[in-house]
Amino acid sequence: MLLLVRIPAEPSRHRVAAWRELRRAGAVPVTQGAWLMPRAPLFLEAEQKIRELAERGTGDVLTLTVADTDEAAEALAAAFTAARLNEWSEFRSDCEKFEDEIAKEIRIEKFTLAELEEEEQSLERLRRWYRDLKLRDVLSLPEAGAAEERLKGCTEAFEGYSELVYRAMNGTS
Repeated sequence: MLLLVRIPAEPSRHRVAAWRELRRAGAVPVTQGAWLMPRAPLFLEAEQKIRELAERGTGDVLTLTVADTDEAAEALAAAFTAARLNEWSEFRSDCEKFEDEIAKEIRIEKFTLAELEEEEQSLERLRRWYRDLKLRDVLSLPEAGAAEERLKGCTEAFEGYSELVYRAMNGTS
């Protein structure tokens, strides 16, 4: 689907809300005001929400369906694939940062409940992000598997860190 979103510039909150929802849904910007999304249930729900946000701002959304046989469909599919690949790459990068952070806390022996809670929140953020990306990845790209493995690594690192924190809190080695 190609969404043509037209919302007046003022007040800006309506445009910003629609833009955020488009990004959250995984829509790919094609040009200013034009967004690409697959025609799938998740994206149809997002389209409806975006339409409601646009209407609140006295704007509108025109949805065009691009047929698989349309010559533009290949270019649009490539843009959508590239966006998903970028998201998976960014996700794996954040997983690496998380694992590095855990390793640093272990190295400096920062075994506090406050730090454990902070790292747990970071892991939960990664889990939510993974679930969101997985829902948007209607192409089932192989990069999703690599991302899942990175998330498992993060979980294992956190569990190991948790054990060290609890041992330190209980005075055991």
